[in-house]
Amino acid sequence: MKYLTFAIASLAFSIEAPAQSTFPDLKGTWTGKGQSVVYGSNPHHPAEQSAPVPRLREFEFTFVVTGQEGRSVWGYNNSNVAQTNEPFAWSLTNNGRSAIGADTDGYYQITLEAADSMELCYAHNRLSPSGSIVASCATYKRVNR
Repeated sequence: MKYLTFAIASLAFSIEAPAQSTFPDLKGTWTGKGQSVVYGSNPHHPAEQSAPVPRLREFEFTFVVTGQEGRSVWGYNNSNVAQTNEPFAWSLTNNGRSAIGADTDGYYQITLEAADSMELCYAHNRLSPSGSIVASCATYKRVNR
C-alpha cells in the first residue's frame, strides 16, 4: 500500500499543466488614439491648471517594441505631444493573449485581440514624477513589423 501511495504521489508531482511554448511576436510599431482621464499635467497631457480637477484629453501614442525574448517584451513609447522615448517592459501571460507591464511612472494591462491589434490600458497615480493621475484604454494597431 505504501508503494502505491508513493507511486500516486510521484505521478501527481510529475504532471504539469501544458506550458505555452511559443508566444506571439509583438515586435514592431503600434499606434493608437483614445481619450485619457487626467488630473494635473505631465509631458503627454500638458495643462496650465494645477487644481485637482479631472479633464478628458485626446491622445495619440506610438509604442515601438524593439525586443522580445519569449514572454518578455521591451521598447519605448512617444505621444503626438511629447517625444520622450519612454522605456517600457511588458510580460505576456502564459496563454499569450494578455500582458502586464510598466514604464517609468505607470502600469499597463494589455489584451491581444488579433495578431496586429491589442487593447492597451494604462494608469499611473499621483506618486508619478509629474504628480499627475492618468487612466486610459485604447485599441492599438501594428503599423509595421
